[in-house]
Amino acid sequence: MKRRHSALIVLATCATLTAAPTQANDFPTIERVNFVFECMRDHPGPYYEMSTKCSCALDSVASKVSFEDYRTMHTAALANTIGGERGGYYRAKMWRDQARTYAKLRDDAKKGCFIDTPAAVR
Repeated sequence: MKRRHSALIVLATCATLTAAPTQANDFPTIERVNFVFECMRDHPGPYYEMSTKCSCALDSVASKVSFEDYRTMHTAALANTIGGERGGYYRAKMWRDQARTYAKLRDDAKKGCFIDTPAAVR
């Protein structure tokens, strides 16, 4: 009886662990890879250490916003740097707010994952 009870606990635990990723606010793999590579480019260091820290940062971001919200904020942050008339559309208040929200979300995630900000950015 005790053995059967232990087997049921193990099965229940395995079922819970395998179901967890489907419940997470999951991002497409390519977006995850791009985020980690961008983070590693901006924060050079030991490969394994930085890949782990940058993956942690993405998991933190993904736990707080949906992929659609992330895509909007990330696009606003990238497009906000476009100069001239073409970039004027993205410098509107709505897009600036999205870019700021993304920057704060990303910075909080990096801080929580022990990623140092490069001296040039501070």
